[in-house]
Amino acid sequence: MAAANRSPLGRGLASLIPDSSFGDDSSRPDVRLVPREQIRANPEQPREVFDNTELDALSESIREHGILSPLIVRKEEGAYVLIAGERRLRAAALAGLTDVPVIVRKVTGEAENLELALIENLQRQDLDPIEAAKGYRRLMDEYGLTQEQVATKVGKERPTIANALRLLKLPDEVLDAVRDNQISAGHARALIPLVGTAHMRRALLNVVDLGLSVRATEQLVNRLLRGVQGESLADKRRRDLAMAAVNRRLTKALSAGVTVKPRKHGGGRIVIDFADNDDLDRLISLMEHE
Repeated sequence: MAAANRSPLGRGLASLIPDSSFGDDSSRPDVRLVPREQIRANPEQPREVFDNTELDALSESIREHGILSPLIVRKEEGAYVLIAGERRLRAAALAGLTDVPVIVRKVTGEAENLELALIENLQRQDLDPIEAAKGYRRLMDEYGLTQEQVATKVGKERPTIANALRLLKLPDEVLDAVRDNQISAGHARALIPLVGTAHMRRALLNVVDLGLSVRATEQLVNRLLRGVQGESLADKRRRDLAMAAVNRRLTKALSAGVTVKPRKHGGGRIVIDFADNDDLDRLISLMEHE
């Protein structure tokens, strides 16, 4: 890729593991083999879930071809701490490797450690949207970066970062649905206006059970919000139950189908069904008697 079109990741891992990393000694970076058991997991790892099927497939590849891209580590207290490559490290353990290739990096601070871990995951395999959002939030909260700075470091547009962070406003039930691929990040963002209302769970169930598109989810949310503005869901439920009880009482009293139709601002209509003229005479007689 030409330098003019290079992603704004700084040099990122492209400078750490260039295409020629396994060429002659003059072009190869400082790759060394270290015992796998001497490498500790990265405490700044943004990935929370590792797919077992993918790990099994990667371990099979490692058995056949070895680890083609070295892990990135830093030295700490006589051991190594992983910066990037936890999937490869886990797969190497499954493949039974005792030694793994690494590049030892001098890391100036925790911000760079987290940054490299994020870049590694985003370049090689997308984090799920929630893991990515949490990683961006950590860069901002713990290391003082702005959304613009986070966007520059991970090679994304600032609105992408902003949209990802909005997901963290959602309750755990919705976030779990995103992680489990029951709904997309687009569905989840469409639900954000319902945060703090009783409609959230109802909307989520509808999206999952009916397989609604993102557009249909937005329309559902708009309908629910109009209901929130007029009356609460509990109030509407109580009113509907009261009307149903009135319908039953009148239907029983008149032995005829009755529908009560309240108006929005008070009052309403009562519609009584009758089968024929004789049935109409019966109803008239009954009401005159009452």
